[in-house]
Amino acid sequence: MTAVATQLGRVGTWVNRRRQWLWAAFFIVGLAFPFVARPYHLSLTIEVLVFAIFAMSLDLLLGYTGLPSFGHAAFFGLGAYVVGYIASTSPLALGLTSNLLVTVPIVMAVTAAVALAIGFFALRTSGITFLMITLAFAQMLFSIAIRWSGVTGGSDGLPGIPRPTLGVGPLSYTFTSRESYYFLVLAFFLASWWLLRRIVNSPFGWTLRGIRENEQRLRALGYNTFRYKMAAFAISGAFAGLAGMLLVHFFRHASPENLYWTTSGQVLIMLIVGGTGTLTGSILGAAVIRLFPLLVSTYFDRWRTLQGLLFIAFVLYAPRGIVGLLRGERDEEAL
Repeated sequence: MTAVATQLGRVGTWVNRRRQWLWAAFFIVGLAFPFVARPYHLSLTIEVLVFAIFAMSLDLLLGYTGLPSFGHAAFFGLGAYVVGYIASTSPLALGLTSNLLVTVPIVMAVTAAVALAIGFFALRTSGITFLMITLAFAQMLFSIAIRWSGVTGGSDGLPGIPRPTLGVGPLSYTFTSRESYYFLVLAFFLASWWLLRRIVNSPFGWTLRGIRENEQRLRALGYNTFRYKMAAFAISGAFAGLAGMLLVHFFRHASPENLYWTTSGQVLIMLIVGGTGTLTGSILGAAVIRLFPLLVSTYFDRWRTLQGLLFIAFVLYAPRGIVGLLRGERDEEAL
């Protein structure tokens, strides 16, 4: 394990020296990918990009603010149901029920508002209590989704959600093909990454880091830490809702499983594997967790055992995730 970590550290040094070139290469590959990839691989990439947005939204809470939420699926699933309800049953006219100019602001506003309502109660606690309260709220929404069948479709969810459109009148475009939807998700992913990067590197983001490190000290300096945490909770919920919206437009089905606690657990594992407190780690973790079962199950029947061993290895030997290994940060005692 020491040799592997050393090699990853060397790779990380090489990556840091060539970061701008690598981002340019990533952008070029991202644009060319739909023209060379098979439909199956393109679908996997779309899922990875959607869950990368979801993971980055949680990292704003866990990695930068130090809030270990176990109910982040509440906003992910809520975003899916909001756009599903608007697109399938809303009486909105002019063909705007699936128009991104309408649905994106509504989804992000609703999920941010719900996040503020949940955060008003949950953020008065901390640690394991905060984790359990966020889990309880997410499970409450899951129960509502199952029982309120007249609105949510019950356990069957909301099927037949149309593909999204963008524009008005003759200038509108419907993302019907897999390739066009990939470019849409890629655009949302890059925009989300850029916005969240600006947020975490702003004075607001550095204040969140201060709350994570020593909240009492910031209070003594006159900061209203509760308001900062509420703002972070709302922003995080809005981006999670955006990810849920993109996923439901891709699968064309809003499912109550998106609200279940296992979805929250999955995105937490993404951050553990990729590394918290870094948006790049969120992206890497989303790629590993979404692709590992699909790639390994082709060759091994007991792939779940290998997946469990992978998680244990990261917890024991790489608590700072893939990004930590690339930076040469590892648990020396475990090694």
